[in-house]
Amino acid sequence: MLSALLSMSLLSYSQEGYVPSAENIAARERFSADRFGIFIHWGIYSMLGDGEWVMHNKNIDYQEYSRLAQGFCPSKFDASQWVSAIKGSGAKYITITSRHHDGFSMFDSKVSDYNVVDATPFGRDVIGELADACSEQGIRLHLYYSHLDWGRTDYAPKGRTGLGTGRPEPEDQEASWEHYMAFIDAQLTELLTQYGPIGAIWFDGYWDKDALNREELHKVWKLDHEYELIHKLQPACLVGNNHHVDTFPGEDIQIFERDVPGHNDYGYSTQQISRLPLETCQTMNDSWGYRIKDLNYKSPEYLIKYLAQTAGKGANLLLNIGPRPDGTLPEEALTRLEAMGKWLSVNGEAIYGTEAGYVPEQLWGVSTQKGNKLYIHVLEWQESILIPSGRNRVLSAYQLDGGRKVEFTRDKQSIRIQVPRSSDPDQVIVLEFKENL
Repeated sequence: MLSALLSMSLLSYSQEGYVPSAENIAARERFSADRFGIFIHWGIYSMLGDGEWVMHNKNIDYQEYSRLAQGFCPSKFDASQWVSAIKGSGAKYITITSRHHDGFSMFDSKVSDYNVVDATPFGRDVIGELADACSEQGIRLHLYYSHLDWGRTDYAPKGRTGLGTGRPEPEDQEASWEHYMAFIDAQLTELLTQYGPIGAIWFDGYWDKDALNREELHKVWKLDHEYELIHKLQPACLVGNNHHVDTFPGEDIQIFERDVPGHNDYGYSTQQISRLPLETCQTMNDSWGYRIKDLNYKSPEYLIKYLAQTAGKGANLLLNIGPRPDGTLPEEALTRLEAMGKWLSVNGEAIYGTEAGYVPEQLWGVSTQKGNKLYIHVLEWQESILIPSGRNRVLSAYQLDGGRKVEFTRDKQSIRIQVPRSSDPDQVIVLEFKENL
């Protein structure tokens, strides 16, 4: 019943000019139920240990930068180990950079030899090996793909980034741009025909040419065409775009960068919250790509609370890791994956397959709900919590971890819950009602 209602809700929100297929609707439901994924920023930029924007930040010449590929040989990369550690965290999908702004492809591309198979001594298809490992271990694979490119000379006219890389401007910029857009089509086709089912294509905005207005940007980037191509090749593949503005026709998920939907701590999240499935991407430390000096990792307790906060807004958490240039995941990241997996093994019922609870975010925490159960996520302990009761009758209240009974009282309008003391970063109290919420 819930599945049918969700399908009807999503169909009713179909944006003008785009009607999602039945396969796409089902994929949206799976995505929303997953609630937790791992983001991976990895490329030849990891060799410099200064983040994925190092080419732009340091104004590295595009021809010199490309020589990094000749030394990229991540001898300790093991896709099965990565996927196993990520699966152990309780995450249900992986989103990895297939190509970032530096233009280097981490897959076996036939339309550019500037890729991990042809340009490096490593000579192995990273995306291919991850796709196989994900398939074997039951983890969905999503692919990040950058629209812009700091190295290709047909990316013209230039945008507002990558201006110090020494790229020449072509004489016929219009023809060059058409060539570049055809290149993107070709690579998207490769990604969606060579690696089995792909859960989503994750674009990183269109901001590099944001002197144009919304409609002009939509047209310049040919988003209608690209989204249609993706849905034609794989109808169940979701499209998301981290552009920080209201969603466009053809997009299946809405992305919030470093902000829980409804918050705007980083200044990126002024867009309206749509009725599409939602996702918040956030870093484990302060960086996306590997930065050798960045050991400022968020604590496991903080990350568990953040996962609950995103679920309390009806959103997924996409939590980022920047692997080292040798192909290993930092120990700090592995420790946090293990801690989150341990917590989810006990409390996952209050995260997976839930929607935002009817009790909005409070000083003490958030709520999620599923069926006839309301999950109270106590992130900051209070002796008692008062919530609206609605018309439903409460049958019981208990701690999700261990099932210990929790005392509560009720009047016509509210329920007061007596909160046990707990060392859990997110103490989940379950209210079970007579009828579905």
